[in-house]
Amino acid sequence: MNVILLGPPGAGKGTQAQRLVDTHGMVQLSTGDMLRAAKASGTEMGNRVAEVMARGELVTDEIVIGLIEEKLMEGNSAGFIFDGFPRTLAQADALGALLEKTGHRLDAVIALEVDDEILVNRIVGRAEEARAAGQPVRADDNAESLKLRLTEYYKKTAPLLGYFHAKGVLQSIDAMGSIEVIATELSGMVKGAAT
Repeated sequence: MNVILLGPPGAGKGTQAQRLVDTHGMVQLSTGDMLRAAKASGTEMGNRVAEVMARGELVTDEIVIGLIEEKLMEGNSAGFIFDGFPRTLAQADALGALLEKTGHRLDAVIALEVDDEILVNRIVGRAEEARAAGQPVRADDNAESLKLRLTEYYKKTAPLLGYFHAKGVLQSIDAMGSIEVIATELSGMVKGAAT
C-alpha cells in the first residue's frame, strides 16, 4: 500500500502520516527526514547530500529520488507514505518511473483540503501560543511566510492534483476538522485503497 499525501504547508500531512505509521505499520518517507538521516549516515549518497547542503544549495531531484529508491529497495510489506514528495510534475514523473522500476505501485493520492485563511490564522495562533509557553517554533510560522509558502505550493505542487486525478488515484479529504476525525477518515481511505 503506497500513498502520497498532498496538501499545502500546515495542512497536517506530517501529523497524519505519523498516524498512518502507528495504525497501519507503513513507513513515512519524508524528504526532510531522509535528507537529515542521509547527511548523518556517512554513506556515499549521504556525503553528496552533506556537500550540497553545506554549500547552501537545494538538493537535486536526482538525489532525492536516489534516497527514495534506497528506502523502496529495503521494502516494507505494509507500504510507504510519501510526505512532501513529489512537489512538482517532474518529480511525480520520476517517482512513477521509480515505483515501476522497483516493482511498487501507487495505490492512492490523498489531497488534504484546507481553507487557506483559516489555516494561516490557525498556524499563526498556535505559534504565538507556543512562543508564550517558551516552546520552539518554526521561524517561518508567521502570516507573511505562510502566505509565500502557500503561493509556492499553488504554483508548483497544486498541478499534481490534476496529474493524479487523470491517473485515477486522487482522493480528497476535508482537513479542517480535528486531528482524530481526519485520521479516522484517512485510515478508512487507506484501507479502501488497499482492497
